Amino acid sequence: MNNEQLHFFKEVLIRKMAQLLGVVEETLLNMSKGDGTFPDPLDRAMSESLRNLELRKRDRERKLLLKIQKAIRKTEDGSYGVCELCGEEISEDRLKVRPVTTLCFECKEEQEQIERQFNL
Repeated sequence: MNNEQLHFFKEVLIRKMAQLLGVVEETLLNMSKGDGTFPDPLDRAMSESLRNLELRKRDRERKLLLKIQKAIRKTEDGSYGVCELCGEEISEDRLKVRPVTTLCFECKEEQEQIERQFNL
């Protein structure tokens, strides 16, 4: 991958990271609003359920942030866009769809097939 491509993907990753960090900040503000008292137990249960869903969503985003940070480091050391299993270049089209991917299409397909076979 040439320097121009690495720079392009690094910028994509940085924008995605900034977007996710903005969502996290907004969530923290929203969760700190209100006093947490509810006159009705059903209202409290619904609030807790929504809060749990929000926290699970944020946990997935936290994991995505770690992947983005790893991908950014790879753009800096020149290893971005190389499949971690076979060492071949990951297609630019695949990287445009999922810039944090670490596997080429063939290796990812094989991994998913194994997961389906063993119900992982």
